[in-house]
Amino acid sequence: MTTETAHAQVSLTPSKEHNVKQGQQHPLGIYFVIWGLLFVLSTFSYLVDYFDFVGFTRWALILSLMWLKAGLIVAVFMHMRWERLALVYAILIPPLLLGILVTLMSLESDYTFWTRIVFFGLFRSHPGA
Repeated sequence: MTTETAHAQVSLTPSKEHNVKQGQQHPLGIYFVIWGLLFVLSTFSYLVDYFDFVGFTRWALILSLMWLKAGLIVAVFMHMRWERLALVYAILIPPLLLGILVTLMSLESDYTFWTRIVFFGLFRSHPGA
């Protein structure tokens, strides 16, 4: 191979592959809409305390609004909406499984607590009383 043929194989003109932009470009409008939704959901969270909801209703509203806001942040601002499904599963499945395990442990702890109360007889009156 001579130097002339080696130089002839190298092209100095840019090919079509170099003109392709890397990455994705998202319109700014979607970020402003999500920002507005987050503002509205945060306002609803504060209104739950302002209107003095109590008990299960309060916690259900607060937690559902929290999950909605977290979902919007993860989907749009962390770009999970535009990722491959395998990556989405790799990020979302472990916390979901941890939540299930924490729930199971909570149920088990209640069972253990009430079993100890029944076994040790804390609800019985003392014979010396």
